[in-house]
Amino acid sequence: MKKIAANLGMIARQGVLILADILLINLSFFLTILLAQKDNLQAFVPMLIGRAIPVTALFILIYTAFGLYSSIWKYAGMQDLMRCCAAGVVGGLLGVSVDKIGEHFSLFHMGNFDASFYVSSTLMIIALCGGFRMLYRASRYFYHTSIAVRRGRRQQKRIMLVGAGDMGMIIVRELEANEYRLGRPVVIVDDNPAKQGKRFFGIPVRGGTDRIPEIAQRYEVDEIIFCIPSVSVQRQTEIMNIAMQTGCVLKKCPTLVEMNDGSNVQKIQNVEITDLLPRPEVDLNIEQCKYLTGKTVLVTGVGSIGSEICRQVAKHKPLRMVLVDNYENNAFSLYHELKRIYKDQFPIHIRIGSVQDIGRLREIFEEFHPDIVFHAAAHKHVPLMENSPCEAVKNNIFGTFNTAKVAVENKVKKFVILSTDKAVNPANVMGATKRVTEMIVQYFDRHSPQTQFAAVRFGNVLGSNGSVIPIFKKQIECGGPVTVTDPEITRYFMTIPEAAQLVIQAGSLSKGGEVFVLDMGEPVRILDLAENIIKLSGYVPYKDIDIVFTGLRPGEKLYEELTLDEEMAGRKKTANNKIFVTPPLDFSDQKLEQSLKALRHAKPDNVRELLQKVVPNYHENPDAPSVE
Repeated sequence: MKKIAANLGMIARQGVLILADILLINLSFFLTILLAQKDNLQAFVPMLIGRAIPVTALFILIYTAFGLYSSIWKYAGMQDLMRCCAAGVVGGLLGVSVDKIGEHFSLFHMGNFDASFYVSSTLMIIALCGGFRMLYRASRYFYHTSIAVRRGRRQQKRIMLVGAGDMGMIIVRELEANEYRLGRPVVIVDDNPAKQGKRFFGIPVRGGTDRIPEIAQRYEVDEIIFCIPSVSVQRQTEIMNIAMQTGCVLKKCPTLVEMNDGSNVQKIQNVEITDLLPRPEVDLNIEQCKYLTGKTVLVTGVGSIGSEICRQVAKHKPLRMVLVDNYENNAFSLYHELKRIYKDQFPIHIRIGSVQDIGRLREIFEEFHPDIVFHAAAHKHVPLMENSPCEAVKNNIFGTFNTAKVAVENKVKKFVILSTDKAVNPANVMGATKRVTEMIVQYFDRHSPQTQFAAVRFGNVLGSNGSVIPIFKKQIECGGPVTVTDPEITRYFMTIPEAAQLVIQAGSLSKGGEVFVLDMGEPVRILDLAENIIKLSGYVPYKDIDIVFTGLRPGEKLYEELTLDEEMAGRKKTANNKIFVTPPLDFSDQKLEQSLKALRHAKPDNVRELLQKVVPNYHENPDAPSVE
């Protein structure tokens, strides 16, 4: 019934508009005669009456063909007005044709109008019919504006737009279409001097981005929306950092790719801490990932990074994917996400099992015979591994050893592991075990020419399980305080998609035994990160949300490194100038085998000593507290 009522309402509105056009078209003809032939109305009015029906019908048909009765006129804009003008011109030309045909066949016995009549009447029709539509739109605008005034504009969010371009236009139009329920744009800033001091859809453009704090205060802005998707990521970050000084809620528009359907206002997102990284996100070469197409890809450990590796792999149409994890919930959730997106484009299999169980690994590898393996399964939490060092050895070292050994047995073509900057001059058990995994990869690469092994080393991953971002956000939700270990502690950061793409691209670039390292720019102070997250949450650091320093945790360093000193001499850029490769380091295979044999029987009281024998540069941080 609702659908029938809506259709009847639409037909009624179209009928009213057609009736209005009929009246306005004939009024245009009459006014043209009145203005041009006011002294001879008695002769021309009968001529007009004789042509009224065919010419009016002709105009209505042309208006229908141009879609003037299918437009939503409360959103009418320049395109609709241009269509109205074009329809009027075509109608005028055809009106002349009707007159000439009538003259030729003597249909109109009282004479004919000359071409000037139709030129003047066409202009009059365009003015009246187009003006009627614009008047309708304007009346609705002022009606809803008056409602907004009655409700009290201060109840609406006052919005500043950054960017008076095409995206800014889209957002202004959609905010208006939503009757400003999501907020009202009150001022725009733009770095183009030609736009400053002018009005953009009636909204003042008051200066450049360097004046955002001053302008936001003057116009009592509550929210800032960045409408600059074409500006470089680095420049966007600079502008966002300026806007952070205002204390306003910061939001960003969707990219052009994300604007493919639906309301763009609904796709406006909060600015995240990843948008404030002090370097542009690395643009990795998608072409070099085509080696995944048509291959069986197996991923161990589908946590935050492992899951993103699976998502990235899925984009390149593998033959099938195998997800291996000892925690079923992660695998189950990811399986249904991928099935929803890719449906039956390729099979996706889940196998539950631990990398510590070599028998279970053999069952899985013999079932699927993978071509490519991404080994992401590991214990990564530094303080927890300080308290359970033997578990770090079992899972990180021997889980990697088992997976690599089974991969060699099944003639896997490529095997890539995830490492960490904490493996460089490690100060904790987790970092030391990850350095051993790099050595295991290089060991197997020397002894198995059929499989190409590689490791990928990167810093902290923003938003991953156990990272500081979710911890800070949870602390802010609880009203604080936000805890930072030391005011001078720094870390390298990257996003989860960057980490996953780097791992995938390493598989393409690998020739065997390398450690790939991302150029991660300058390290970030954790204190700056905490302050920015508090600001992005709409609070003032130290005023609304306090920051407390708790001291370094067990195994924690003030700063991390990406490359060993002995690796620097052979470090080279790859085909992607943001990714470096370090060649395999020389070490004794026999000593590694002996060390691994000893580590299999490690106890909590000697595990660190055994790790130091295989990783001589492993030294516990003297500034960090001891393990309880």
